[in-house]
Amino acid sequence: MKAKSLLVPALMALSLSSCVTWGKYEQLEATLNQQKKEHAITRQELLDMKDEYAALQRQYQQQSADLTDAVNLKEEQDATIRQLEDELRNLQLGFDTIEENYIQKLSGTNRSLQEADKQLRALKEREKAATEREKAAAEREKALQKQQAELEKRNAELQKNEQSARMALEAKKQELELLRTSVTKALTGFQDKGLNVDVKDGKVYVSMESKLLFPSGSWSVSKEGMAAIEGLARVLEENPDLNIMVEGHTDNVAYKGSGAVKDNWDLSVLRATTIVKLLLQYGPTIDPTRIEASGHGEFAPKVPNTSPENKAINRRTEIILTPKLDALLKAVE
Repeated sequence: MKAKSLLVPALMALSLSSCVTWGKYEQLEATLNQQKKEHAITRQELLDMKDEYAALQRQYQQQSADLTDAVNLKEEQDATIRQLEDELRNLQLGFDTIEENYIQKLSGTNRSLQEADKQLRALKEREKAATEREKAAAEREKALQKQQAELEKRNAELQKNEQSARMALEAKKQELELLRTSVTKALTGFQDKGLNVDVKDGKVYVSMESKLLFPSGSWSVSKEGMAAIEGLARVLEENPDLNIMVEGHTDNVAYKGSGAVKDNWDLSVLRATTIVKLLLQYGPTIDPTRIEASGHGEFAPKVPNTSPENKAINRRTEIILTPKLDALLKAVE
């Protein structure tokens, strides 16, 4: 009965627990071990009772054997026997009760242990999942750090390349300005005669009005125009890395000549090719593959053809000088 009183609180504590941690599991295991010790004591008591029962049985047998010799004591012996039988029944009943209670408690304890084991396994699974999540998070963090380092490296390279591109662009601007200065210096004296030198879109534009180069309706260059072309050719020889585009332009007045030249298209092309030939004549070291000639007729005017002054501006030959941009493009790329 003492073991029963100790096991019931432990069993109730086990059944009331809804979430068993490892520490609680160890506590339950210690409780179970204590209950096992108490069970062993109870079992020993039961064995002692059985021994006592056996002794009583022997006493009963001895008294039965002496019954014939103790007839006068029969009633007393019978009473004693009845008493012993009652005690035996009570002992057997107590033993059965203790055994049944122990079995029930042991069954409850087993169920509690199974539930605790189940909860412990679930806890271990959660811990394993948490560990895997932490590992995955660490791997993602490592990957992010690697990407960050790569981005920083690329950003440093981009900044370096941007600086190189800016330096190359600035050098190209200075080169263009020097080229404009050289052309302007070589053509000093022609500015007030319809010649203009500009830098635009990374190119040097040398614009010569027709009054400087050609008589009206003609593609034969005047002496003054030849002098200007000769001065420009010397500059082009000194700058072998320039691409040269010669464009012929007219106003919108229809061409009235005869022969092979039919219109302003033909006239603008002939004027452009005439200038190209003069450049090559005055600049024999100029590579012909650097030069292109084109005619636009009246279809690329600088100003509207609404007055004689504007038409004079539109009647022009433009020599467009473009530096080679290989280094700059490489830096930009």
